[in-house]
Amino acid sequence: MLYAILGHDAPGSLAQRRATRPAHVARLTLLQEQGRLLLAGPRPAIDAADPGEAGFSGSLVVAEFPDLASARAWAQDDPYVHAGVYTSVDVYPFVKTLPA
Repeated sequence: MLYAILGHDAPGSLAQRRATRPAHVARLTLLQEQGRLLLAGPRPAIDAADPGEAGFSGSLVVAEFPDLASARAWAQDDPYVHAGVYTSVDVYPFVKTLPA
């Protein structure tokens, strides 16, 4: 099943986000190589594709996991969690409707 994972950035965490990004992206790349990643990306803190120093409010990942517990465990082991970039992570079951 698919799960939507919403990571919520801590205020002032842009430097930690930048430093930890390679490890974060490596985990996402592994999901992609396994054919389990539907989409992933940051949520800019302002209405801009490149928010600059305004930074990000968090991230969204939609990926396939065997169950909710597995999705939550994966999310809690993210490098952004360990580095203090994320203050919290929400995980929800997700059903893709479109595009087909």
